[in-house]
Amino acid sequence: MPLMAGTPATAALASAGIPFTEHAYAHDPANRDFGMEAATALGLDPDQVFKTLLVDVDGRLVVGIVPVTGKLDLKALAAAVGGKRAAMADPTLAERRTGYVVGGISPIGQKTRHETVLDETAELWDVVYVSGGRRGFDLGLAPADLIRATGAVVADIAR
Repeated sequence: MPLMAGTPATAALASAGIPFTEHAYAHDPANRDFGMEAATALGLDPDQVFKTLLVDVDGRLVVGIVPVTGKLDLKALAAAVGGKRAAMADPTLAERRTGYVVGGISPIGQKTRHETVLDETAELWDVVYVSGGRRGFDLGLAPADLIRATGAVVADIAR
């Protein structure tokens, strides 16, 4: 499998022996709905494309992965990791702790490994798509492989 993109996410998957596919597309800098842009550009069912969000749960960063068609249920995410209060993390902090830019944050290969929760709807698909580590680049992989790569727990965290 070629590593033409060469992101920390592709390197982490390759070194773990996890199969994945690379999907590049032209990112429009004016578009801030990164996930829907990816789904449309790649001709994918938007329910199959997942966004990576960083959340402050009781003072620690947690990654929530939900379909781009929905929103993250902060209370459900906090409960899934045994926390009480949750709020979206500061974007600058998210970038610094993951090594990725907002709109291109991959759940895989982050600079600091974070506790991760994957929405249960991912398991409805043979393949899900997540950011590959930069805007305009997604990775396709089996939900079980995404769970293995991130150490994610699966929970109902989307609404």
